[in-house]
Amino acid sequence: MSEIRLDNQTFADKILKENTVALVDFYADWCGPCKMVAPIIEEIAEEYEDVVVGKINVDENIELATKYGVSSIPTIIAFKNGVESSRIIGYRPKEEIEKMIM
Repeated sequence: MSEIRLDNQTFADKILKENTVALVDFYADWCGPCKMVAPIIEEIAEEYEDVVVGKINVDENIELATKYGVSSIPTIIAFKNGVESSRIIGYRPKEEIEKMIM
């Protein structure tokens, strides 16, 4: 499955209302570390068919970034059954990000 672009409505539908594991990357197009983590997020989306992997552009979705206290990017948040289960801030290797969804 490929990653999905999220906004206020799709975030509620795909992440909060589903009984699933989700990984959400809060990013901005101008952010260097975000560009470094983007291929890792794409790989995880392709490799884990049972995990919803989404991306939220913080410049376009300020409400969601504020709601989840995202003040540094990239921030990657894992959700289980619509509830935040873990988060990491900044660039991390793939293995560390994968641990969030295990």
